[in-house]
Amino acid sequence: MTDLGLLISIDGPAGAGKSTLVAALARYLADRGHRVHATAEPSHGPIGTLARANADTLHGYALACLVAADRYHHLDTELRPRRNDGHLVLCDRYLPSTLVLQRMDGLPLDFLEALNAHVDLPDLAVVLTLDPFEAADRVRARGAHSRFHQGVDSTIKEINLYDHVGAWLSTRRVPVLHLDTTSTPIRRLCDVITTQVEAMLAARRPAIERG
Repeated sequence: MTDLGLLISIDGPAGAGKSTLVAALARYLADRGHRVHATAEPSHGPIGTLARANADTLHGYALACLVAADRYHHLDTELRPRRNDGHLVLCDRYLPSTLVLQRMDGLPLDFLEALNAHVDLPDLAVVLTLDPFEAADRVRARGAHSRFHQGVDSTIKEINLYDHVGAWLSTRRVPVLHLDTTSTPIRRLCDVITTQVEAMLAARRPAIERG
């Protein structure tokens, strides 16, 4: 029987380096012998493609429902099958991003909780943060702007909401790693996450062997 893998979410404000970290971490874990599957939300499936194309034109409840529909489809078709097959599934944006970005879009937390009530919580949530001025500079240099990211003030709000979501996850017994990417080398970030992941896998083995 194949051991279950882990669902690892990587979220954080614009400019924090999520995609860069996911790519580096996938290589790092694979080099250590782990089976890794990297993905992202919105997904590249039909609903996720629609969400990506309309993220700046749909607002509020309509966008939140579309994002949630993509997440449920993503879980059914990719996240759960890969995790159940023993992969370490790295997801660039997951539930924590919904609980931040859709709140920045004016939606109440209780609605978002209800909408995502049947979504799998991550086995490990990595929440990135960084200096808001550095984040704004990175977003500006990248040249890609969304309506959620309109300068330092919106970045500060986003960072504060991610702190809140980290606490929200902790109350639900999800292990949370808060990592500052302002100046931390990518190799160091990979080391910290890998140490946590391998500790979780090691802790699970005695229970599997007893079972």
